[in-house]
Amino acid sequence: MSASPQPVLVACAHGTRNPTGRRLIAELALAARAQRPGIRTTAAFVDVQPPTVVDVVRGLADDTTPAVVVPLLLSGGYHVHVDIAGAVAAHPQALAARPLGPDPRLAAVLTDRLLQAGTDPRDPRTAIVLAAAGSSDARSVADVERTAGFLQRDWAGPVTTGYGSAAKPTVPDAVAAARKAGAERVVVAAYLLAPGHFHDKLQGAGADLVTAPLLPDERIAAVLLDRYDAAVTPASELSAG
Repeated sequence: MSASPQPVLVACAHGTRNPTGRRLIAELALAARAQRPGIRTTAAFVDVQPPTVVDVVRGLADDTTPAVVVPLLLSGGYHVHVDIAGAVAAHPQALAARPLGPDPRLAAVLTDRLLQAGTDPRDPRTAIVLAAAGSSDARSVADVERTAGFLQRDWAGPVTTGYGSAAKPTVPDAVAAARKAGAERVVVAAYLLAPGHFHDKLQGAGADLVTAPLLPDERIAAVLLDRYDAAVTPASELSAG
């Protein structure tokens, strides 16, 4: 995969009907191209909107074009381990990269969103609920918990997790638990790339504030390129160099 031609970066998102969400995801791929002139990118989705990742990978394979599918997802769940893995499995010239999260740079973006919302990181009476979309896959939950650990480094108050679906606790339950534990203020940190169904639901979770999603931010494009590079260049080659 390290030989030319350079593999196409297939930026694979979940998919959304929200027009702002669609625009921000498209702009993320453009930001990656701006940071890496000459790289070829194309979009794919696992749900809601076309083209599907299966169709995109098959189309590239039919043209004998190598590809690296980078999940524009914040943790490794069903879409990463089943949908995307299955899409590349039948095509030797296609690889799947790691999802964007967990990564300390994403936690730094979360911190910036919290600061922009007016949250004081030094206040031990302010609790943060890291709100993720949720997955029944334990690996996804572990990824979100790891992100909460990164975020906790910047906050005096407790950082806990809540989920939109499939995992427990739900975001409203996590907010209620934070208040019961003594928090005077509870802020939901939206661990979501862009606006959409899950972000809309957070407004009714009972928190004092809900942060904006992660995009737009140049650091996320840098994480995207790092995931692509790690898939293109095996660890053995990196250590040899």
